[in-house]
Amino acid sequence: MEFEHTPLWRQIEGWAHALGFSQIGVAPVDLRSAEPGLQAWLGRQFHGEMAYMAEHGLKRARPAELIPGTLCVLTARMNYLDPDTPHDWQAQEWQRLQTPGQGVVSLYARGRDYHKVLRNRLDQLARQIDQALAALAPPQRGDATQALQYRAFTDSAPVLEAELATRSGLGWRGKHTLVLHRDAGSMFFLGEIYLNQPWPQSPPISSHCGECRACIDHCPTGAILGPGQLDARRCISYLTIEHPGSIAPELRPLMGAHVYGCDDCQLACPWNKYAKPAGLADFRARPQWTEPSLADWLRWDEDTFLRQSEGSPIRRIGHTRWLRNVAIASGNALRPPCPLSPEAQADLLAALEALQTHAHPLVREHVAWALAQV
Repeated sequence: MEFEHTPLWRQIEGWAHALGFSQIGVAPVDLRSAEPGLQAWLGRQFHGEMAYMAEHGLKRARPAELIPGTLCVLTARMNYLDPDTPHDWQAQEWQRLQTPGQGVVSLYARGRDYHKVLRNRLDQLARQIDQALAALAPPQRGDATQALQYRAFTDSAPVLEAELATRSGLGWRGKHTLVLHRDAGSMFFLGEIYLNQPWPQSPPISSHCGECRACIDHCPTGAILGPGQLDARRCISYLTIEHPGSIAPELRPLMGAHVYGCDDCQLACPWNKYAKPAGLADFRARPQWTEPSLADWLRWDEDTFLRQSEGSPIRRIGHTRWLRNVAIASGNALRPPCPLSPEAQADLLAALEALQTHAHPLVREHVAWALAQV
């Protein structure tokens, strides 16, 4: 009997679903065939300022070196769209990007910090597996003859998450490099549990992108150079989150209303019409990321930003980068022909002008650029 059809695996799947995961799989630890691609990407400096991508060398592609004793990886995905997401959410998000005076936060970041949610639930799942295995007699455990040892990760360690996900059947790699699934699109988080037991691998699935180029053609900055080729240095998600300094002036107009992250390649993807809402209330959108205007966000002082971003992944960029990003979106909103009403335009200008003497030069630089767009 294949492992995925055993009572134990069905039990593990049940626990995973109860914890909010939409699918789990098992990946091998031999990822050597992914190493040349990783090295080439790093060699072309496509990782930009993300030095951590290179710090651990090839341990990203070698789970057994990152965590000695690892024999397989349990992979998991968890949907993150707001539980109340309407069926036409893609159209509504395109409209949000065109709403005068509004900034846009990426969908995944509007709820609770996913690092905490996934890590806690992966740990719970691992503990349940450990207890179940310990209760079995050795002949029933098969290869699981030693005590279970595990480490859970989600976007917080040198792990090739997308590679492990695709090799374990959680989806295929889209041309935008994100993992896609026929029944869920790409609107999900990935997580892993490194295990010291040799579980059978779950089968991968084939790609279904075909000749579609929607994600490539809709990237505002041209960061997707071709199928599977992403120059992070041009990606709006990288620029608004990972990049610590001044954003190149030639890229600023291309960033539009994006303030934290970017979903454009996913909004354009036909498979995301099948994306599912999250099963957890943790990912319900918080109003401070969808309702205020750009002028409101510019007026947040650091204490307000820290209070509003408590428990949110947005806090990681800090107040200075937040103001940098909002200033760029404000400049784009003010550029002729300005769609704002006279009152809204005056309000946004006043909020920008109040920051001209901000203590940080990064804020002053981007505010000056925004005012120069009028």
